[in-house]
Amino acid sequence: MAHLTLKGNPIESIGTLPAKGSEAPFFCLVKTDLSEAGPADFAGKRLVLNIFPSLDTPVCASSVRRFNHDASSLDNTVVLCISADLPFAHKRFCETEGLNNVISLSVFRSPEFGQEYGVTITTGPLKGLLSRAIVIIDADGIVRYTQQITEIVDEPDYSAALKVLA
Repeated sequence: MAHLTLKGNPIESIGTLPAKGSEAPFFCLVKTDLSEAGPADFAGKRLVLNIFPSLDTPVCASSVRRFNHDASSLDNTVVLCISADLPFAHKRFCETEGLNNVISLSVFRSPEFGQEYGVTITTGPLKGLLSRAIVIIDADGIVRYTQQITEIVDEPDYSAALKVLA
């Protein structure tokens, strides 16, 4: 389990992020049109999994905006923004913000995603949501970078993540 904090207060997640160099765990998540998407839908692409608790928080919204901006310049790369928010909330947020360089995905049908990736929060007021993390998967499905953000209200290290994709 990962030991995290929410504004300095201890919380925990169900596990740890997949190991660098390991095969990325399978996932099947829900897109904004209620269809499902998994690794086969992005075959041959590098994936940035931007995982976060909810679009309804400023830091989560900021990370989606930032990756939307930076994604337009990345070759052969897809940014997946993943949370427990319903697909309707993802769609509304992206349409309102004019975000079209990311793919928003919901785990509402797939609680196993949080378990497989070790990001389901198990204690505290955000219990049941996903922790803030970045996982980069190469075109062959191998995990190349991970960052578990230990203080939930902090933003990820965008520079380090993007450097892996340079």
